[in-house]
Amino acid sequence: MAPPNQTDCCGGPSESVAVTTVDVAAARELISPAGGHRYLDVRTEEELRRLGHLVEVDSSLNVPYMFVTSQGSRVKNAQFVEQVASLFTKDEQVVLGCQSGKRSELACIDLQAANVKNMGGGYLAWLDHGFPVYHIPGQGTA
Repeated sequence: MAPPNQTDCCGGPSESVAVTTVDVAAARELISPAGGHRYLDVRTEEELRRLGHLVEVDSSLNVPYMFVTSQGSRVKNAQFVEQVASLFTKDEQVVLGCQSGKRSELACIDLQAANVKNMGGGYLAWLDHGFPVYHIPGQGTA
């Protein structure tokens, strides 16, 4: 999933990158066994432990887009693109999700790949639709 060399005048990602966003019902179909897409959760490990996974835990892939500092603020994962590239081939279809859909949208922009989709509404919309959430046995829930 190596991103193309598309940058703006200052060396950052081009703002013209179009993000494909799908609603949670479509995302659920895409990440089902028949859907042909893999799911990447960009929430923090703490969020996953507390709130649960949207796919079976053993199928769950996680690369945090941001980390929470000891002061409680968030900082971007500087290695995000490289970490994702190490998990997926450039031809794999991937749906990205987070808590509300904003971090996953930013992650899609950073990846600059046509084969990634943002799950609009994220975990919160997933819950609103009554879709299942999976927890690691022995870990608390929200």
